[in-house]
Amino acid sequence: MNQDLMHRNPLRQKMYEVIFGTETPAGKRFDVILIYVIILSVFALMLDSVGGISSVFGFEIRLAEWIFTLIFTVEYAARIYCAPQPWRYIRSFYGIIDAIAVLPTYISFFFPGINYLLVIRLFRVLRIFRVLKLMRYLSEANLLMRSMSNARRKIFVFFSFVLIISMVFGSIMYVVEGPENEFTSIPRSIYWMIVTITTVGYGDIIPQTILGQIVASAAMLTGYSIIAVPTGILTAELSQEIQRERASAICNACQKSGHEMDASYCKYCGEKL
Repeated sequence: MNQDLMHRNPLRQKMYEVIFGTETPAGKRFDVILIYVIILSVFALMLDSVGGISSVFGFEIRLAEWIFTLIFTVEYAARIYCAPQPWRYIRSFYGIIDAIAVLPTYISFFFPGINYLLVIRLFRVLRIFRVLKLMRYLSEANLLMRSMSNARRKIFVFFSFVLIISMVFGSIMYVVEGPENEFTSIPRSIYWMIVTITTVGYGDIIPQTILGQIVASAAMLTGYSIIAVPTGILTAELSQEIQRERASAICNACQKSGHEMDASYCKYCGEKL
């Protein structure tokens, strides 16, 4: 029924082709322009959060923000109007993001400061996957996600081990250094240990005693020893997942497997996969 209505309304059909479609030059231009407008609106929001810039160009930035909001409001209404199934679009991922992209500006009338949530507009840039035909790369993303899912237990055990080490070293540093050297509590000492073992080293807490520096040196060496462990775990799982993918690609002609995931022809007999 909605499709029949679309055919009876040429304007609505044309709007649908431009707004929702990327196969036509007009549709692709629309999405590219929309992406640029989204980026500019987020950039204006970021400038508004900088006190020095906001105090000088506050009116201009807020005016631009309202212009962007009106543009997105009209665009959202146009999407609802020309969508074959409006409620399906409204409840979809992009429909919800499109609505959230405009609501904070209006809600800021009642709750000042909530307009900074408009940075969620960056999620709308995900439309670039449709514009540039990047959806075919999602299989590689799925491969990585499966590898991470398979490694989750090993990574959890590893982080639990790191947490235990951090608690032990933190407790030792609390006893060795004490509150007089900024190690005022065991949680604060554990914080210092986590910062140290991850080789970040903020420098806000520094061991002052010789024994404390020895413990800190041991913590640093421990950090360097284990920092590559999660990478190794994930790499091993990724390698196994790739092998499973290759094993599943079997040639119908020679029944051999082991092909690359993006292969179109069998590397043994040359037949099309």
